[in-house]
Amino acid sequence: MHHERWQLQIHGKVQGVFYRASTQQQARMLGLTGYCQNLDNGRVQVVAEGMPDHLQQLLEWCWQGPPQAQVSAIDIDKDIPTDEWQDFQIRR
Repeated sequence: MHHERWQLQIHGKVQGVFYRASTQQQARMLGLTGYCQNLDNGRVQVVAEGMPDHLQQLLEWCWQGPPQAQVSAIDIDKDIPTDEWQDFQIRR
């Protein structure tokens, strides 16, 4: 099993619209581990680890997000060492 870790920075109207909670739910449904957090610049950072096809599904979901979100761009970094987390958390 080949696990990867992807780091996403979600741009747009993504804070205050349940983006983190919805992302956590999606990631857990896909069997991914990692975390998401609000950033001071108004973006949401998602760091997820798992199978590449599941990470791709999460990325596709992140473009839409929850109903109130308006995603304008996503920065992706796929070249990150894995850490073998146990769960997907929301960080403050």
